[in-house]
Amino acid sequence: MKNFTEIPERADFVYQILVAPHKASGTAMNETRGFFGLPLSKSMPFGSVRDEEGNIYSFVRSVMSPGGTPNPTKFLYQSTRLDDCHLRLDQARMALQALTPLPLQSLENDTVHWSSVPDEPGNAWQLSASGESLSWTEDGLFELKGTLIGHGMQWYLPGVDWGTFYVSQLYDLAGTCEGRPVKGVMALDQVYLAEGGAIHFMKDLVVNNKMHILWWSFATIYKDGSFDAGSLMVGHDHLGYAILMDESGAVRCTTSIEGVTRHKPGSYFASEVVVTLEGGEQWEFLPDPKGEMIDFVGGFPITAQQEGRWRRVGDTREPDRWMAWGESDRRNGTARNVRGADL
Repeated sequence: MKNFTEIPERADFVYQILVAPHKASGTAMNETRGFFGLPLSKSMPFGSVRDEEGNIYSFVRSVMSPGGTPNPTKFLYQSTRLDDCHLRLDQARMALQALTPLPLQSLENDTVHWSSVPDEPGNAWQLSASGESLSWTEDGLFELKGTLIGHGMQWYLPGVDWGTFYVSQLYDLAGTCEGRPVKGVMALDQVYLAEGGAIHFMKDLVVNNKMHILWWSFATIYKDGSFDAGSLMVGHDHLGYAILMDESGAVRCTTSIEGVTRHKPGSYFASEVVVTLEGGEQWEFLPDPKGEMIDFVGGFPITAQQEGRWRRVGDTREPDRWMAWGESDRRNGTARNVRGADL
């Protein structure tokens, strides 16, 4: 039972979230209608793959809705091959790809297709997704395909003036990147914000109000064929949720979650993250030694983005492929209602 020591104003639910699974489908992803009075801002495909030598390649593309408001992200491509120490923006390769302010979009059966616009500058790209599979090609850079992991995920956060409805699907991924065989995981997220809102930028109820201390999406496929997948957030007031799935088909959701983040000395990046769910179940983030996205620090996104792996504490299964792309913000704090400070 939640306790309220301070009584909020009308329409202020002090960051209580609704969280649930949803049936992923291309038809639903193709829809441009809004929900809860919030218009669709954009779709956001992003993910990480690794080659046989352990190099990481991470990428994200902005796929704008016709009524959406852009943030500074257009197409980002990172690799650990640049300095062998961190995930660095590969500016040379990014410059070759089409930016596509507003993509072409169509629906065929239950598959939605997005693509670059003919004759625009840069290499063409194509993205197709359904409730079963996904394919993403960036000409001259990578060609990846995969199948849906578990079910879709969704959460809704009301606010007095702004709100957020966030929808996500995760896909098991394989293909080639820079001509090398790779495998990993990616998400295809869609965000609905107040009119004029842009994720991590404007009218973002969580980020603009400095409310969250951790937020990750993740999936791990183990060598025995089992998997864990989900999304986690912990913040101040009552902000927080967990949605977890596995190969059994079970989906578990809760807003009873606490978390603690510890950061490297003198760094925005986490050295340790542990969350505790109702009943005492604990999950931990294992930072990849090369997973810090250092070129974002001081720029955009404004939070420290970081790759690694999430696992239930005590789990000894051996992973085969995975993604855990998320963020912490030491400026916001280290635990619920424990505020932080800048460096």
